[in-house]
Amino acid sequence: MSYLQSKVQSFNANLGNVAGKISNKRTVGAVAPPVKPAPSPTPSQTSDTSRNDLKRKRPAPSDVVFSQPKDTGMGNEIGTQITYAIEFLKNRNTPQKLCDILSYLSLQTRDDAYKDLFRRIMIKHIKVNYKPSQGDAPSLFSFKPAHNIRSAETLLSHLQSQRTFEGLSVKELKDGWPEAEVEIDQLEAKGKLLVTRNMKDSHARMVWLDDPSLKFHIDEDFQSLWHKTKLPEATVLAAELESHGLQPANKTGVVKKPTKVQEKPKRKARAGGKTTNVHMAGVLKDYSHLKK
Repeated sequence: MSYLQSKVQSFNANLGNVAGKISNKRTVGAVAPPVKPAPSPTPSQTSDTSRNDLKRKRPAPSDVVFSQPKDTGMGNEIGTQITYAIEFLKNRNTPQKLCDILSYLSLQTRDDAYKDLFRRIMIKHIKVNYKPSQGDAPSLFSFKPAHNIRSAETLLSHLQSQRTFEGLSVKELKDGWPEAEVEIDQLEAKGKLLVTRNMKDSHARMVWLDDPSLKFHIDEDFQSLWHKTKLPEATVLAAELESHGLQPANKTGVVKKPTKVQEKPKRKARAGGKTTNVHMAGVLKDYSHLKK
């Protein structure tokens, strides 16, 4: 019995040791593994990173065209404001007060010196009609076109008052009379205007005064007879005129003098130079008598 008890005790002791080792392994395995340090960058990686940092970052592409000024509708310079003011007067059929023009341009809050300069420039502008104030009536500004024509009656009156048969540009008429082309078409249909048109779009280009009383009907038989009449050839017509002692218009009576051919002057013979070989006078022969 003592032998069996000793074996049991040794087995239990070994079992306890094995259980302790297994629990230790599980505890060690539950601990997080140590974090390995990151490898230091190599020289090539460092140079690439520095190059990327030194590169300039390009901005995103934009649709704005920086070579052209931005049209905001208003400008800070007084010249720009004058241009907008002229366009404002052009689109208005009635004269405008200075305060209305400044209000349209949002300049009513500017100082008095700026407003005074603006007023003086507008008064002297070639495209502005200025009417000074009279009594309680304020001064007025209006657009001054190339021709003060704004109706069909005014156009006909202007053309009739001309001393020469001079035409007017439709482009200049439309500058102060936007509906000019419609009225011109109606006057042309009535036979009161002669109109030349563009080949491309058939728009009116120039206008002249026309007289309907000068238009009359020509009989068709006479027109047919006129077109059937053939003119003689130019050579036959010239010979016919010369046979009657007349000179054709294409021949002038000026007789051309024959041109003299200038002869080139003959080149003179070069005079003899100084003789330098005197010491060989007995050896050399003299051929000076053979010179021409």
